Parts: sequence; C-alpha cells; structure tokens
Amino acid sequence: MEKLTQQEEDAMQAIWKTGEGSVKSFMAALTGAVPPYTTLASTVKNLEKKGYLQSRLIGNAYQYAPAITEEAYKQRFMGNVVKDYFEDSYKELVSFFVKKNKISTEDLKEIIGLIEGKK
Repeated sequence: MEKLTQQEEDAMQAIWKTGEGSVKSFMAALTGAVPPYTTLASTVKNLEKKGYLQSRLIGNAYQYAPAITEEAYKQRFMGNVVKDYFEDSYKELVSFFVKKNKISTEDLKEIIGLIEGKK
C-alpha cells in the first residue's frame, strides 16, 4: 500500500472514527477544515482504488468500510519513518525528540514503565 496524502489521511481518520458509512457520515466526523462533498467523495474513491477502503452498494448509495485498521497503518508507516529517517533505530527516534525538547522526562519515565510492564 502506498503512503497517503494529508487529505487522504484526514479522510481515513474520519473513516476509522466512523467505521462503515457514507461520504456524508465521514464529513460529519471530519475535524478542522471540511472539504466540499465532491472533494471528499473523490478522496474516498481514491482510497478505495488504493486498497484502503471496501465498498458495497446499498440501494443507490455506496457504504464504505476501512480495509486496513488504523493500528496496521500506523505500524507500517511509522516503521518506514524509523527505517528511512532514524537508521532503523527507535532509540534514535526518541533521541531526536529529546533533543528537540518535544518529549519530557515524565514522558520518558512513562515509556520506560510501558517497556518494563511488557517484560
């Protein structure tokens, strides 16, 4: 599966939140700037072509459902970010955020707790 554009990711966030639904129901779940109906409908069709959505015709309207979970999407593309930008090292990823002051000591302690809880 190919990487999504920002517009497609925004649509998928609304779709994951909604579950199965119509373009109209996805519009209601969008946050921030809501695109025109026709733009969202085109985006949804593109997501279906890319394999991110499945559709079925009910009456004269299509219902769409995610073909991939949000978790699976995050896992796949975050793994690529780590591989491509952080030498395939999650330690390098965390170090980057520490150096940019984007992660606090409390956050790191919580992460360590999560790691230790899985052992």
